[in-house]
Amino acid sequence: MDDPPPADLVEAPEPDEATVDMFGAAPIPQRDAGDGYQVLARKYRPRTFHDLIGQEGMVRTLTNAFATGRIAHAFMLTGVRGVGKTTTARLLARALNYEAEGIDQPTLDLAVEGAHCRAIIEGRHMDVLELDAASRSKVEEMRELIEGVRYAPVEARYKVYIIDEVHMLSTASFNALLKTLEEPPPHAKFIFATTEIRKVPVTILSRCQRFDLRRVEPEVIAKNLSDIATAEGAKIEPDGLALISRAAEGSVRDAQSLLDQAIVQAEDGETVTAAAIRDMLGLADRAQTIELFELAMRGRAAEALQAFGVLYGLGADPVVVMLDLLDHAHGAALAKALGPEVLGLPKDQAARLTAVGTQASAGTLARVWQMLLRAHDEARRAPDPKAAVEMALIRLCYAADLPGPEEALKALRDGDTAVGAGQQTGGGSAAPNRPSGSGGGAATARMVAPAQQRAPSALAAPQSFEDVLGLIEAKRDVSLKLDVDRFMRPISFRPGAITFEPAPGAPANLAGRLVARLKEWTGQPWLVAAEGGGGAESAWERQKREEKVALDDVAADPFVQTVMLAFPGTEIVGVRKMATPEAVVVEEGVETAED
Repeated sequence: MDDPPPADLVEAPEPDEATVDMFGAAPIPQRDAGDGYQVLARKYRPRTFHDLIGQEGMVRTLTNAFATGRIAHAFMLTGVRGVGKTTTARLLARALNYEAEGIDQPTLDLAVEGAHCRAIIEGRHMDVLELDAASRSKVEEMRELIEGVRYAPVEARYKVYIIDEVHMLSTASFNALLKTLEEPPPHAKFIFATTEIRKVPVTILSRCQRFDLRRVEPEVIAKNLSDIATAEGAKIEPDGLALISRAAEGSVRDAQSLLDQAIVQAEDGETVTAAAIRDMLGLADRAQTIELFELAMRGRAAEALQAFGVLYGLGADPVVVMLDLLDHAHGAALAKALGPEVLGLPKDQAARLTAVGTQASAGTLARVWQMLLRAHDEARRAPDPKAAVEMALIRLCYAADLPGPEEALKALRDGDTAVGAGQQTGGGSAAPNRPSGSGGGAATARMVAPAQQRAPSALAAPQSFEDVLGLIEAKRDVSLKLDVDRFMRPISFRPGAITFEPAPGAPANLAGRLVARLKEWTGQPWLVAAEGGGGAESAWERQKREEKVALDDVAADPFVQTVMLAFPGTEIVGVRKMATPEAVVVEEGVETAED
């Protein structure tokens, strides 16, 4: 009988996947370490200087410095969170120690991975030390680090020390670093990063080449997010990407983290809507907050509170709503000064904020901004933010269109008794036309303050359709002003009666709204009737016609035609009239001589 084969030569049977292990549990499948999900902020971290977005000025300076060999021994990178300070520090470490076939000098061209690049990217290069100042703030640890500076690098060209959040070092640690930082050995480079540049001693700053990494513009962030979403196969509405880019406040990392969260707001293959992103961010609908801002600027307290109640019921954060109102006040002021193009909003929203800015004076918008700024602080600190915002809206509705100190002073100087009607200079009683339920003289002043801008007779009893437009403008009813300008083509006018032809798309309640407002403002009944045709141009149509005539006149100018021929593809998009300075009249002097 043959002997059995040795035990080490017996082939082991194939394991059965269905067989349980000795502890009675099915074998756990082993996952590849590379299968783990990597967040977008890490996955799309810039690998070259060309990948850095929004920091073109710094890249240009470094490129010139490396090209000429004028490389500093210490760099200070400062900026808000997420703009690329640590990423830039690592890129600088790679650039300083770059070695590749045929290249043996520092360079910012990192398109081809060098000999030391992979180790530096993975944080395992022995000559590139990345430290966190928060965990190594003691002076003993800084002295230990300085002792190692004198030793030459092992593999690379330079020994690079990257110290993140350097402002957290103690005063003694900064003092210990001073001498080494001033006269470092030629093989040592220091790269510091901080978000609190004011906390870094000036003695340290004076020994470093400083770069301020600026906030990235929302449009640039939105473009970066769109590219990442396309690479990830995700579909997101452009308005949603715009919401994320604004919420990031200039931080690319914050924006990419929010994009990571936004992608999972919809199933695979579906488009993530702006509404879903708005809910994710806890933002209110911008159109609704603009309407709330319009109501507050018109002094409609009840309607403003109802509009805020709707927003609160939909889950909007009261503090965020107050931030939106601050943004709208800022936008209205910018549109008043520079035009709606600077707002970067959809046309309808930009037009509404522009209309508010047109109706309000610069002083009023400045006061509204100050009130909202204080209200935002109150809402953040209040035990009930909703109540704080409601009180702020009431205060804003009551005081938004009060005359400013300069207006009140002018009215008093001119002897106008309308301002300050709650009290008489001669000791008499309050003005008899104070509205019932008024809270005092300030409320009466609020109702008559817009009259300072136009003749009192035009406000009390409009004598023409233009006076009606002026009255609506003085009362700052933005919505009614827009509708009357756009959709009302006047046919006939007499005091107390208006006949008009409605333009296409006119609201059905336009006549009723105008009647109610005119009766409220003038105290007299009005008849406003619509007829089928025969009306003149509306104010909006007249404005557009005049703009077209001005555009045609400019286009027909020989000089302009010469310019357009010299620059093919040039287009005239608008005509702006510049204010003509008043001519200075110089009287001829008459010389006289005494006999």
